[in-house]
Amino acid sequence: MKIPPVTLLLLKRAVTIMITVVLAVYITIYVANMGGYVDEIVKGEALLRVSQAVRANPAYRSLNETQIRNLIDRLYQNELERLGFDQPFIVRSINYLRDALTLDLGRSLFISSDSGSRSVRIIIAERLPNTVLLFTTVQLLLFFLGLFTGLLLSRKYGSKLDRLVALLTPMSSLPGWFYGLFLILIFASILRILPYGGMVDIPPPTDRLQYALSVARHMILPIMSWLTAYFFISAYTRRTFFLIFSSEDYVEVARARGIPESVVRRRYILRPTLPPIITDLSLTLIASWTGAIITETVFNWPGVGSLFYVASVFFDTPVLVGLVVIYAYLLATTVFVLEFVYAILDPRVRAGVLAR
Repeated sequence: MKIPPVTLLLLKRAVTIMITVVLAVYITIYVANMGGYVDEIVKGEALLRVSQAVRANPAYRSLNETQIRNLIDRLYQNELERLGFDQPFIVRSINYLRDALTLDLGRSLFISSDSGSRSVRIIIAERLPNTVLLFTTVQLLLFFLGLFTGLLLSRKYGSKLDRLVALLTPMSSLPGWFYGLFLILIFASILRILPYGGMVDIPPPTDRLQYALSVARHMILPIMSWLTAYFFISAYTRRTFFLIFSSEDYVEVARARGIPESVVRRRYILRPTLPPIITDLSLTLIASWTGAIITETVFNWPGVGSLFYVASVFFDTPVLVGLVVIYAYLLATTVFVLEFVYAILDPRVRAGVLAR
């Protein structure tokens, strides 16, 4: 039975994406371990912990120095076996790769979850929803505000509003957290109408509605900082994008035929731009789920970005690899789903597949 061309194309893309994920995860494992150098740091810290625990234990005070050292060596070897350091790095890297691809992310070396668990899966599961909540909200606001403002500016090319947005576009040269510092100073320190940071009031409200309102109140300043930094460049980019499409010959023909301007904008300008727009939105959303390290630090937001920073500082390799694996799977799934979207929205994709 002959496989349909579209199905064959999707199978090829799935294999290519999976190979890319495997390579990306293994490179991450190698880099996160610095080729095994970080292992030596972890071994030294393990030896220090064992030595301090033995020497501080009153039960071992009757032992002489030789007996204490022998006990430390024995406990140290047990600790290395517990951490998996009794095997060569190349062997452990393959084991890490197998476990990571099956989402068996193991246990962290140093970091614990809020509930006290050392499971990497639980640690990430606690932080990921917080990042998704904040940055998905930010990116959706930026996307739709930029989209509709860009459409408006493309209709009013050269107007005062258009020139004002173009004038304010260089504000995006500075990151969102930079504006966040000033917003904290104004609204939290001077006016005292918004919280300095965090995700919820201390102590957290027990009522669900009050809890949700508290979270929304804490989200205002981070959202405002990113809108201030990236709204104008987003609107200006969309405006230029729509201007390019509005000058196409088929758009001019549609207008010459007397088709209403609203229909022209919706059917002949907006619809052909949907594939790249949806691609941009999808990849931006997935990228935003990795968090923003400095932004989450400035606003003390307990998300994935701040977790990545802590894991980097403590060289907690299992957590670093777990974060990259989760992102790699999300990105791969998004890219694969976009192939279906392209086939639905863009007839040129279907025509190109059938022509092969």
